[in-house]
Amino acid sequence: MKLDCRKSVLTLVATVLVALPAPAQENLQQGAIASELRKTFTTVRELPITSVKNQYRSGTCWDFGTLGYFESEILRKMGKTYDLCEMFVVNKDYMDNATHYVRMHGYSQISEGGSCDDVLEVIRNHGICPEDAMPAPGSLTGDSLANFKVFFPELERMVKGIVREDAKEPLPHWRDSVQAIIDRYVGRCPETFVYEGKTYTPQSFAQSLGLDLDKYVSLTSYTHHPFRQWFVIEAPYKWRLKPSYNIPIEELMEVLDRALDAGYTVAWGGNVSGAFTRTGLAQLPEGIRPTQELRQEQWDDWEFTYDHVMLIYGKAVDEEGKPYYMVKNTWGETGDYQGIWYMSRDYMTLNTTYLFLNRDALPKKLRKAL
Repeated sequence: MKLDCRKSVLTLVATVLVALPAPAQENLQQGAIASELRKTFTTVRELPITSVKNQYRSGTCWDFGTLGYFESEILRKMGKTYDLCEMFVVNKDYMDNATHYVRMHGYSQISEGGSCDDVLEVIRNHGICPEDAMPAPGSLTGDSLANFKVFFPELERMVKGIVREDAKEPLPHWRDSVQAIIDRYVGRCPETFVYEGKTYTPQSFAQSLGLDLDKYVSLTSYTHHPFRQWFVIEAPYKWRLKPSYNIPIEELMEVLDRALDAGYTVAWGGNVSGAFTRTGLAQLPEGIRPTQELRQEQWDDWEFTYDHVMLIYGKAVDEEGKPYYMVKNTWGETGDYQGIWYMSRDYMTLNTTYLFLNRDALPKKLRKAL
């Protein structure tokens, strides 16, 4: 997702700074590196994941991160490695987003961003295909990877033009026009394809993956809504208005630890805005203690927001024994750890917007409450 450069307590420290994907690069505060530091980690728990992917110049961390999560779920359940197609999800989700925008008469969000729920709903309603069943990202526009710098502004202009102020009704055949733009830049979704010698539709392929799509849940922790209730997180990229279950932050972190210990990876939606570098280490500045109150204050003041999705797949400790989480990012094999981030527990506590995970990973009492 495109990153917001508002002030944040986030500090990422590094030995090198490499080129960010365009959405982050445009808002990077270049002088915000607190110190130069390379840390050594000892792995405590590491779960199987698929390879690191690269969202490149597209605001699609929600897509790459969540598909990486579902790939890890398939690994856990079936022991089989899949490379699922991010551009299939982009194609279907942006059409869903445009449809929602028109139905809301423009009182909604049309953007590159999204959430884990978008990927879940695309697979549920449209299916999925393997990576090689569609054109490689960027190949239709002469780039090496997904580059939405031309594509998305054109799509946005088209969709917003459908609900112009003087419009009495949507333009005739507007869906065909929008779909044509999407297909031209990211490729047309296949109706059938062959995978490992068998012919599938996107729907039948999704059914073959062994995923129970009713098992997945989003958990959050804010005090502007009561705990033990569902609410829709008020973030621009969550246009599907899918609710999350609200629990205290200490409990949310316990859920995360329990899930990893039980062998379940977790998709993470959270804040990486502000002083952000690219080397793979995330920790809070000295003296900052993450609390429920501070989380709420910074959310309400826009000091942090929901602007990134990644995959949490393990735990580690540094030289001093301080706990960190191992996180697969969506920016290719960059940084000191080849695309892996080590994020301190304090950082995770303060900057998590929601966790997306399998209900079976939850404590029994919480699972029953849901």
